[in-house]
Amino acid sequence: MKNWATLMLLSVVFFYGCSNDDEETAPETTPVSVSIRSLWDDLDVTTADLDDIKYTNAHGEMMSINRLRFLISDLRLRNTEGEEFLLSDYHLYSITDLESAFSQTGVEVPLGTYEVLFTFGFRAEDNIDGAYPDLNLANWNVPEMLGGGYHYMQLEGEYINDAAEVTAYQFHTILAADMSSGSLVLTDTSFEVSLGSWTIDDDQAGGSLVILADISEWFENPVEWNLNELYTMLMPNYDAQLMMAQNGRSVFRRGEPFILNND
Repeated sequence: MKNWATLMLLSVVFFYGCSNDDEETAPETTPVSVSIRSLWDDLDVTTADLDDIKYTNAHGEMMSINRLRFLISDLRLRNTEGEEFLLSDYHLYSITDLESAFSQTGVEVPLGTYEVLFTFGFRAEDNIDGAYPDLNLANWNVPEMLGGGYHYMQLEGEYINDAAEVTAYQFHTILAADMSSGSLVLTDTSFEVSLGSWTIDDDQAGGSLVILADISEWFENPVEWNLNELYTMLMPNYDAQLMMAQNGRSVFRRGEPFILNND
């Protein structure tokens, strides 16, 4: 009996000792939220700014923003060990839809340092014609004659051309379609974006990820865009799609969350 009692006592001590160790070593987690902000250079672009010819692009044209929608996919965090946490399969943002600018992902991640990654548009293997009912309802589809699938971005507005006339522009990005040979040749113009390193800690902003989209960069880097030459019918323009994909790589960066001061 004495040996049995001693054994039971040791078992209880071992059990609780292990439980306490597990509690102490278990990583603390926090939920991640994502917000998207549109900028022109360093100034926010909001619905109050739409339709106003107030922006000057790198080529010198005065222009407005009347519409902006873009899609990002495979938004994820990668830690220093290479482990990834998927935050969103895909997300359609619209500058006129406040709900699309903020998302509680419902994903809990351990505190730590991560690289923030996403794809602008859909990668070719995910850009399946008609596969996403919500995007179909949003009229986000690309005509079959241009390869089908979905848009990456719709940016529209007006600009003042070289003849001092107010002219509409449509800056739409899609899978690049080359029809010059008589048959359709498609080139994937989606691209991966890295927002660099992000440390999630236990302060007030915790897991608040802010994605900034600088619209001016679409017209500036590395191709200085001349709207007088390339302002419409860009979807079937294979070379224009390749150039837009180049410029898009400098559009996105990570921002700091806005923290309310309750003092």
